[in-house]
Amino acid sequence: MTEELTPLATAKPKQAGGPNQLLIDLGPIVIFVIAFNVLQRIEATKDNAVYIATGIFIAATLAAIGYCRVKLGRIPPVLLVTGVIVAAFGGLTLWLRNPAFIQIKPTFTYLFYVAAILVSLVIRQNVWKLLFGHAFNLPDRIWTVLALRWSAFFLFQAILNEVIRNTQSFDFWLNSRPFIVFPLTLAFAAMNTPIVLKHHRERDENDATSAQTAK
Repeated sequence: MTEELTPLATAKPKQAGGPNQLLIDLGPIVIFVIAFNVLQRIEATKDNAVYIATGIFIAATLAAIGYCRVKLGRIPPVLLVTGVIVAAFGGLTLWLRNPAFIQIKPTFTYLFYVAAILVSLVIRQNVWKLLFGHAFNLPDRIWTVLALRWSAFFLFQAILNEVIRNTQSFDFWLNSRPFIVFPLTLAFAAMNTPIVLKHHRERDENDATSAQTAK
């Protein structure tokens, strides 16, 4: 998740990517924040800082997608979805010269995640398990608990984003991403780590048990 941290980042059994994946996830939004804060302090770019930084944000997100494709041989589904949303809302921001679109982007993203999780549970194809099943071997009941918890958290984040963007300046909204949103996400991920580690079972052990049973 480019702007939204990988939800199970604090629990680490067999999780692919590690620090490099975290850098890919966070890199574009950090670049966006830094670019805006630098550009608005330069007289020549002050008036267009939002739009120049938005263009840089789009380019950084696409670069992250390209890096994953070339270096890792695959594009994480969440990063791909984020890339499409960033390009769409960032493009509207530049085209209509209205920064409200890039501010709405997180709200749309969070609500998309909520809808995707809940629909996947209804059709019995838990998207949380599909995304993180390669890293954790958990009972279906625990995958459902995690999916519901994160859908509730994403809904909270969507509401929080709307409150901040409608009551605070653009500067405050943008700088709240690394100083409010990211810490909240890390804290929530940490709160869910115990249940993940408690129920995680190594696949090798399960495979060995199955093999012995078959004999």
